[in-house]
Amino acid sequence: MENYNIALLGCGTVGSGTAKIISEFSAALSERSGKKINISKIVDLRPMAAAKKAGVDISLFVNPKEELSKEEASAAIKEVLADKSIDLVVETIGGDGDYIKNIHESVLKAGKNLVTANKSLLAKTGKSLFETAKENNKSIGFEAAVCGAIPIIKGLTECFTGDDILSVYGIMNGTSNFILSNMSSRGISFEEALKEAQRLGYAEADPSLDINGGDAANKLKILIQMIYGVDARSITIGVNGIDVIKPVDVAFAKQINSVIKLICYAKREGNKLYAAVRPMMLHKDIFLADINGATNAVRLINKYSGENILVGQGAGMEETGSAIVSDIVKIARGDKQRSSIAWQECEIKPFEEHAMNFNIILKSKDMPGVTGAAAKAIGDENVNIFTIGPNFHEGEFAYFSIVTETATLNQINRAVAKMRELKPGAFEKDVKVFPIIK
Repeated sequence: MENYNIALLGCGTVGSGTAKIISEFSAALSERSGKKINISKIVDLRPMAAAKKAGVDISLFVNPKEELSKEEASAAIKEVLADKSIDLVVETIGGDGDYIKNIHESVLKAGKNLVTANKSLLAKTGKSLFETAKENNKSIGFEAAVCGAIPIIKGLTECFTGDDILSVYGIMNGTSNFILSNMSSRGISFEEALKEAQRLGYAEADPSLDINGGDAANKLKILIQMIYGVDARSITIGVNGIDVIKPVDVAFAKQINSVIKLICYAKREGNKLYAAVRPMMLHKDIFLADINGATNAVRLINKYSGENILVGQGAGMEETGSAIVSDIVKIARGDKQRSSIAWQECEIKPFEEHAMNFNIILKSKDMPGVTGAAAKAIGDENVNIFTIGPNFHEGEFAYFSIVTETATLNQINRAVAKMRELKPGAFEKDVKVFPIIK
């Protein structure tokens, strides 16, 4: 059987998971790919610790010692690129700066296929990396970059190529979903839920990218690029995080039989595309409303095949490693689909112009006429009110919610500004506007 040699650049959590699966599953992988898949070289800043974590022989590491300097690591990577026996390189170093970008390009130009979980860099480089792959007749595998173990990229490149995907939305960040799920089920604050996530390993010491929506936005850009052929570099997405969510918001969601989730949302209407990453309220009848913990889920609405939902673990050593190994096997047996995207022109419109139902949560001084002023301001924008929820009192303040019929976020924002004009000093700055999916 022909050998298929790979090199790992980075052997931390994801890299060691990849090495572990290849080692344990070697015979089956060879049967599925038609080639004997071997790890022939590994580069890591701490070779000895990485070898122990991954359970691989230290001799596989380029310059195997306790710790490498950046210069030594760069020299080791150059050795990998110069090795003509290596067929594919797996990059799990991370980062989206020029250093990593140059590594990706150099791998492809050296005549090697590339597999990566680097969502940040893929979102940043967009079309350019795929053009480099095409010019060098090489493949890029990036299943692990979006929702870990969920085969969403495979679905888009193989299963739905005969369909027209009208919209995609989902839960694409496990940390934020764990936090929001616990706020809902246990009635705890954001701060308490975040500490619990960090204690259990679901959140990093610095969870910024997870809770501010940045991580999810990178994944959504990659999906938009795959589905609609829009260069990720040209995609502007409105992003709102979950750190502003309070127990009172969760309570108002429950009043309308809904839950709050951080949603990646994209919908095409003709040649216009609306996209956002923000907390939304999902009605309990929606399947994704029951996706809790660190689980991810993606819902596709297709013109011909209707609704399709993919659910699975979005992160983890073995979960992400399995997605990387899946790409290795597919490329080893000659699959080059991942490098082919039908690039198109599509107008990215502001999400504020997209029509949806909304739940507006207002905090005001507990005084007469406040609800009336809010209702009038919304009516002046030609927006119908579906329901006005009961108040929650907090000292001299009251929280209340207004659920609207179909409107745009621009209309809602203008209505909120008008409320302040009608009742000066009554409304606090703490206004939340949640799109509703039902």
